[in-house]
Amino acid sequence: MATAISSNPGSMSSYAERHTTGPDAARADVPGLEGLAPLPDSQSINGPDARALSKTLFARLDELEEGTPEHSYVRNCLVEYNLALVHYAVGRMNVRNESYEDVLQVGTIGLIKAIDRFQVQRGTEFPTFAMPTIFGEIKRFYRDTTWSVHVPRRLQELRIDLSRATAQLEQTHGRTPTVRELAERLHLDEDDVVEGLIAANGYTAVSLDYPNDAASPEDTLAEHFGYLDDGLEKVEDLHSLKPLIAALPERDRKILALRYAEDKTQSAIGRELGISQMHVSRILKRLLNRLGAQLTAQH
Repeated sequence: MATAISSNPGSMSSYAERHTTGPDAARADVPGLEGLAPLPDSQSINGPDARALSKTLFARLDELEEGTPEHSYVRNCLVEYNLALVHYAVGRMNVRNESYEDVLQVGTIGLIKAIDRFQVQRGTEFPTFAMPTIFGEIKRFYRDTTWSVHVPRRLQELRIDLSRATAQLEQTHGRTPTVRELAERLHLDEDDVVEGLIAANGYTAVSLDYPNDAASPEDTLAEHFGYLDDGLEKVEDLHSLKPLIAALPERDRKILALRYAEDKTQSAIGRELGISQMHVSRILKRLLNRLGAQLTAQH
């Protein structure tokens, strides 16, 4: 393999010279690397030179047996010279500071996968081939690990597009963009934009123990959500009463149904059954006392 020429001749050094210190120092003595031509330092080589050198390294990689020291060396050099692609992809994704290093590592994995799959003979430029793989790896990372609430992949990817479009429109208009402006920017229906904005709320979650906007730290969000539903106890009582009512005589069940299901007065019930209103009142009182005692005994 011919010696690569850098834009900075002073940066030319062999692999052993560049790795005699630091975490890769031990690899300098690996047999089989001595015959490789010196390569420029990845920190000093510019973009065009990196692309040209990558073509040479890919051609060399095809000639080497996988698993040999030479193959590992050339593969690692390709990773070094093309890390700029990962930094570019991470920058385009508007990554938050707290997750930048994690996403950078994920993007590097995508770069390594692209290097392993790339075929020089197809005539495709490596950056053109690698960028979809790097972006795909980062998007997969967001989809699988960073969402607090699972939403469809379509909406996860839409959140990224909305975030990017929102930032661009805020710079242009100096304010938060409207749904219509986002829809026009992304060539989407407004309903799709609204759905994406709602789904984006599932990206992060806050603990219910988080302090509320109040002076007291004990005033948590949990204190402002939910309430005691009195109807729940009523449901339990009705469920317990069902077998008790079923065991009553037919006339008693009919009186209860007329009074509490059909909401008829005691006088109307008496006329329908041919008895006095007072008689209906006594029957109802007896039934309620009896059912109440049985219900209390169950609890």
